[in-house]
Amino acid sequence: MTGHDQRMEEMTLRSAAFADHTLMPSEYSHDSGDLSPPLEWSPAPEEVVELALACEDPDAPTGTFAHWLLAGIDPATTGLDTGERPAEAAAGRNDYGAEGYGGPKPPAGDGPHRYFFRLYGLSEPSGLRDGFTAEDLRDALQERIVAAGTLVGTFAR
Repeated sequence: MTGHDQRMEEMTLRSAAFADHTLMPSEYSHDSGDLSPPLEWSPAPEEVVELALACEDPDAPTGTFAHWLLAGIDPATTGLDTGERPAEAAAGRNDYGAEGYGGPKPPAGDGPHRYFFRLYGLSEPSGLRDGFTAEDLRDALQERIVAAGTLVGTFAR
């Protein structure tokens, strides 16, 4: 997917609110006001000029659902506090139709859904602006990813 001959570097992505592949606290859900969870990650490799972040639910009944899209994050950044949007970052439009974070809201009675938080280190600027879509982000990632990390949270109602 990167189009680079070099190996992609792994970045560690974690949250103080939940461990990888464990239940996300309800305070980060759509029903509780769409407060994004705190995230922290390892420093970006030197060649990274921009970070991008996505949170998607591949278990949604209508197909992969975009919950959070950010681009243009300063590569010196090593985390986000609860509810934080970096001033320099562009907020994409989630599949609820709003810019910024839209928390989990799987159908009641469904088993736990998985929420993939993915951090990308880009070798070139994405050029994305507020309101971009998940498809815009996928297009912008092509041949630019030099580092990445993933954290998976689960949630059920």
